[in-house]
Amino acid sequence: MIELQIPGRERLIIKNLVLDLNGTIALDGKTIEGVGDRLQALNRRLDILIVTADTRERAEQTVEDLRAEPEDGEKPFSIKLHKVEKGEEGLQKEKLVQGLGTLETISLGNGSNDALMLKESAVGICIIGREGASVEAIMNADLSIFDINDALDLLLMPERLVATMRR
Repeated sequence: MIELQIPGRERLIIKNLVLDLNGTIALDGKTIEGVGDRLQALNRRLDILIVTADTRERAEQTVEDLRAEPEDGEKPFSIKLHKVEKGEEGLQKEKLVQGLGTLETISLGNGSNDALMLKESAVGICIIGREGASVEAIMNADLSIFDINDALDLLLMPERLVATMRR
């Protein structure tokens, strides 16, 4: 759980992290360096769900590659994978966030099919990485950031996120 008290906004208790796969945490079918370590650290505080239409058909392998053996006493690293059907991916991602609880979920994505998910989440973060980001995703996000690792660091050090989002 991550508690966020952002001046000018309501207090948030975040329990879920939803991540788009391709273009957000992976590039050309490979996980971006540093993402796995940060997700391991976040796994101690949040339920992590990777959502994808699995365009590259590597989603299961990517999630397996992210899992690691926990150290003694640590919570097992359990990332869940949620595949959406091709066609109307945006609506499916939006419904996923609604099912998890919009006020308890932070979402990260970069594509047009992530826009509704970003808008629906308590905090939506658009990643403008090497693949770029759609204008629709940027406009529906609460903030945009260039590097996925910097975005995940905002969650590991929430005071940074509070400083950025205060009104």
